[in-house]
Amino acid sequence: MITGKNLIDGTWQGSDQTRKSDDLDGQAFAQATTAQVDTACVAARRDFRAYAGVSRADRAVFLRTIADQIDVLGDEITRTGCAETGLPEARLNGERGRTTGQLKMFADLIEDDRHLDVRIDVALPDRAPLPRADLRLTHRPVGPVVVFGASNFPLAFSTAGGDTASALAAGCPVIVKGHEAHAGTAELVGQAIAKAMEICDMPPGTFQILQGPGRVIGAALVQHPEIRAVGFTGSFAGGKALYDLCHGRPLPIPFYGELGSVNPVFLLEHALATRAAEIGVGWAGSLIMGAGQFCTNPGIVVAVRGDTFDAFSDAAITALDDAPEQKMLTDGIHDAYQSGVLGFAELAEEISTCGRSGTARHALPAVFRIDAATWMATPELQHEVFGAAGILVECDDIAQMRAVAESLEGQLTATLHMEDADMDVARELAIILEEKAGRLLCNGFPTGVEVCSAMMHGGPYPASTDVRATSVGTLAISRWLRPVSYQDFSAALLHPELQ
Repeated sequence: MITGKNLIDGTWQGSDQTRKSDDLDGQAFAQATTAQVDTACVAARRDFRAYAGVSRADRAVFLRTIADQIDVLGDEITRTGCAETGLPEARLNGERGRTTGQLKMFADLIEDDRHLDVRIDVALPDRAPLPRADLRLTHRPVGPVVVFGASNFPLAFSTAGGDTASALAAGCPVIVKGHEAHAGTAELVGQAIAKAMEICDMPPGTFQILQGPGRVIGAALVQHPEIRAVGFTGSFAGGKALYDLCHGRPLPIPFYGELGSVNPVFLLEHALATRAAEIGVGWAGSLIMGAGQFCTNPGIVVAVRGDTFDAFSDAAITALDDAPEQKMLTDGIHDAYQSGVLGFAELAEEISTCGRSGTARHALPAVFRIDAATWMATPELQHEVFGAAGILVECDDIAQMRAVAESLEGQLTATLHMEDADMDVARELAIILEEKAGRLLCNGFPTGVEVCSAMMHGGPYPASTDVRATSVGTLAISRWLRPVSYQDFSAALLHPELQ
């Protein structure tokens, strides 16, 4: 059952200040105090060395036990998540499977030492003109980590999501700042982790979860001197504010923020000539998936104007006209979406319903059309509107399409729809786009981020704050590790992977 309390140093604690959830029949959630933030951070640091010293085999058991305990609470988690977010049951169940799957993926990863990138240069005492010492390099956990839950993924990017799973796998204690949009879901998953800690006899500071206003609790967490890294998925404004706090500390720390993207889709000549309607229907489905509340939502389509682009547009709009209104995650997200599409309508030609719905917290898709020159000259049209809003950017020719690609800010994804006859143009665009995005796609759509070793979910700024980092896939663990080299150490003092 939901208690409305925060998990701090192994105990569930309340506070004098609470916030009530209308979605959960007025359930009150304790808002953590700055004193409780301090207690949590000190506990995480106190237990860091003990948890970092837990064998990788035992940490793997811990991760799998978390997954098992999430499944024990699965039905309650799904019911609560549906009530809080408006997401359908099938989506919550699928996301729970993704969450437990990535916990198990990191458990598998750490059972050997490949993720540690071990490098050994044995001593060369007889080397001339100078001998070489014995040098051995591995990667060690950075210390206590703060993770911010995401609004749009109450499970897979929140309490036990990829940031938490990868940090725990690395050997770092984690403090989660729960998202107020799904505080009950966050607590239930926190209960599952707490039970796994009990079963596996982990130190109480290994995992903690705090609820509270982001500007207060979030700022206090990232500025606390015991915190060594931060993982964040959310808005550009919120992420940039936290990023500045992390880098303005007396001891700056890394802030791994995934901040969103417009995820451009480029439609090439022969692809449009061959399957314009098919691509249009596919794009429409990707645009409205989850009411467009995905960081990989394909918000921009770029092509050369003409009959085939019109055929794409007609098929997409027909599909969107049949789309039902969808409930958005929060009132605030809904209001921001409505404001965003009304702003687009002042700058571009509206060719759909403009996102208006008569039902509270519900929205419809909104699609606009504009010429490429105006789009490139209008920064307001190049920023993400979180929801099912899309812009069709019409180019005069291939040269202008290349210019659009060159003008892009950093993106999470970029997509090419092409046929073999488009290969020369596709090759030119791919060279440009690999500088702009973390993941490139051919003949698909970016919604749906596979959890696997080869996935890159990040990109150049402002899509994310570190172009080298991903929040999905096994490479995500590298954010919470740092290289340490040992010179002429006795084997008895070395970590097992270096012996």
